[in-house]
Amino acid sequence: MSADPQPGWRPWRSCSEKEENEEPGAGLGRQLGEPGKFAYAALCAVSLASLFPEQEESPYRTGVVESLVRWLELPEAVLPSMLAFAGGLGAEGTETFARILRAEPLLKDQPSAVMLDLVSFALKDGYYDARLRVLLSHVTRLLRIPLVELEETEDYLLECLKEEKEAESETAEATRKKKERRKKLKRYLLIGLATVGGGTVIGLTGGLAAPLVAAGAATVIGTAGAAALGSTAGIAIMASLFGAAGAGLVGYKTKKRVGAIEEFEFLPLTEGKQLHIAIAITGWLSAGKYGSFAAPWSSLLQSKEQYCLAWESKYLMELGSALDTLWNGFVNMVAQEALKYTVLAGIVTALTWPASLLTVASVIDNPWGVCLHRSAEVGKHLAQILLSRRQGKRPVTLVGFSLGARVIYFCLQEMAKEEDCRGIIQDVVLLGAPVEGEAKSWKTVTKVVSGKIVNGFCRGDWLLRFVYRTSSIQLSVAGLQPVNLDDRRMVNVDLSSVVSGHLDYVKQMDMILKAVGLKTRQCLEEQGGLLAAPPPPSEEKQGTYPNSTASEEPSGLGRADGGAPEQDEGLNGSGDCWCWEPVSGSGLEPEAGGSPARGASGSKGGQRGERLPFAPS
Repeated sequence: MSADPQPGWRPWRSCSEKEENEEPGAGLGRQLGEPGKFAYAALCAVSLASLFPEQEESPYRTGVVESLVRWLELPEAVLPSMLAFAGGLGAEGTETFARILRAEPLLKDQPSAVMLDLVSFALKDGYYDARLRVLLSHVTRLLRIPLVELEETEDYLLECLKEEKEAESETAEATRKKKERRKKLKRYLLIGLATVGGGTVIGLTGGLAAPLVAAGAATVIGTAGAAALGSTAGIAIMASLFGAAGAGLVGYKTKKRVGAIEEFEFLPLTEGKQLHIAIAITGWLSAGKYGSFAAPWSSLLQSKEQYCLAWESKYLMELGSALDTLWNGFVNMVAQEALKYTVLAGIVTALTWPASLLTVASVIDNPWGVCLHRSAEVGKHLAQILLSRRQGKRPVTLVGFSLGARVIYFCLQEMAKEEDCRGIIQDVVLLGAPVEGEAKSWKTVTKVVSGKIVNGFCRGDWLLRFVYRTSSIQLSVAGLQPVNLDDRRMVNVDLSSVVSGHLDYVKQMDMILKAVGLKTRQCLEEQGGLLAAPPPPSEEKQGTYPNSTASEEPSGLGRADGGAPEQDEGLNGSGDCWCWEPVSGSGLEPEAGGSPARGASGSKGGQRGERLPFAPS
């Protein structure tokens, strides 16, 4: 990045930009008026209650609010009020708090200065909790700030780290002068971050990037730069955010067989570094174009730091070959019996399978069964990796199709068994998941996921229904229907207009990613690499979005109840943390009488999905 995210308000600048005798500026908490500070804390408190209302989250809400009150230097007398807000009271004042905060003189022209302060607050302990990132995204929307400001702020911190690496190579004299200047930086925005363990100062760029100097990773600034910090405490916090010893996920590979697992390795999809990461999981391998784990994800760009999981390639290749054989057998059957492709709708509905198709069933049953078992084991192992914070202490987004989605499902189920499972996973996207679709089975994963749980399904996926044809207890399959879970996290997206069969999950991945709201390379190119600002709340209830009817509310992933979003809801429904712009020409219009891609949130989504008015983010 070539410029500060917020020109004008710059209490933290690179060391090279600051004059030696320049007095440091005050933190945002000291620059806001008392009404502004109160509104700032109250907005965060009511948002926490809206996003994480569960009783189990009460200690977390309390801890965040108490820490924020200290951060903003508010009097202790306001703490009871803030705790009441965090407990669920005062939600009707959300817009009032946002309006008061926007009216602050400092924020009128530079509202995104709040993002600088909130990101700083989130990173102050070297642990970027996924729940805090969801909160930051939610508050961003309420303040009518483009979501891109959040990622720009995060990216700017990493740029500051690069400056620090260069600065460490300066002469001893220059280093001495920098140390003298750093003594003055204690009064900067992140005064609490610049000091770690025994008063050792690890200041940087006026303080704001200090948490990343103290909580970065050798993978970002290099091992030499990390060692140059010369602080045991600093190095320890650095490792916590970006992964032990800087190796992170790339350094992980099973050295020997782990239980039933023969292969488990993370492969980089992108070369960048970011404060949140994405992990993509492939469902099968095929000969030719889709013969690698990375192939289906070539357009994915949810994060600058993305990985794909390489797992059990031998068995996934056998499965891919079996899927091709089954498909070819079906094509021959259609030709021989002079059936039209649309006959599948009747077959799937009636659960009657032509004898000619059943004759090739043995080809798929065995490899499918083997991979079902192994995907569950891989998911459980992935859970242990994430729980161990191998990826560092930062938010993770998981996306997978077919058996890759099954890996994610069992990963979440396994994580839910542990006490420290919260705050790791931000969002998950499961496409064509061969797992049970009963709501009670999904309820446990809500404690693990901070943001959205997206279930992308296709009602006409005959192949997925075919492999479950003999299982009477699992006729409710998530990849075939909505999951009727009454939770703000749950989002069902009907991909029937994009996916005509199970094999299309790999062939149509670019279009699918747009439909479920994940960012792609094409999206960034078409929109100049930016995320657009959400409309103000007053406009949200009146306007319409592309591909939506006038009667549809622009609530994001569809509202099955047809109602308008509440004032304290996120752009895409309550607490949504994505706000990707609609992608024109994305191919989501009905094809030959097919239904458009649809989405619904909560339990009612299983009853009637609304047309997707946009590609959510």
